[in-house]
Amino acid sequence: MKNLVSGSTRRKFSGLKVKSFTLSELLVVLVIIGILVLMALPVLMPLISRTRSVEAKQGLKHIYTLEKTFFYEFSKYSSDLEKIGFEQEKLITETSDGKSNYTFEIISADTRGFLVKATAVVDFDGDGEFNVWEINENNDLVEVVKD
Repeated sequence: MKNLVSGSTRRKFSGLKVKSFTLSELLVVLVIIGILVLMALPVLMPLISRTRSVEAKQGLKHIYTLEKTFFYEFSKYSSDLEKIGFEQEKLITETSDGKSNYTFEIISADTRGFLVKATAVVDFDGDGEFNVWEINENNDLVEVVKD
C-alpha cells in the first residue's frame, strides 16, 4: 500500500497546535450533564411507570383473547392459565434473566364471565403500593391500584 502522506507534508503538520479541551473542562461538562439528568428524573418517573404498565395491559388483553377462544370451544371460561395456553414469563424478581414485572392470575371464571388480575412484583415509584390491573369478559380493562 502506498504511503499517502509524504515526509515533507508530515513536517508541515508537526509544528501545528491542535485545539482541544482539557480534562478539567470535560469533567465540568460531565458534572453539568449529571445535574441536568438528576433534575429531569423526577419529571420522567411517572412516564417510566406508565410504560411499565403497558406490559400488564398487553398481558391481560392476551389472556382475554385466550379466554374468549376457550369459551367458543367449551362454552365456559377457564380458571386455569395453562389450559388456555398462557405461559407466565420469568419474573424479574426470580431470576437474573427474568423479564416480567407482573404476575397474572385468574380470580374467577364460570359460564357467565371471568376476572383476571395482573399484579406488579416491583414497586415502581417506591411508595409501598404495587400496581394492579384487571380485565373481565367484556374487555373492561381497569387499573385497580395506581403506582
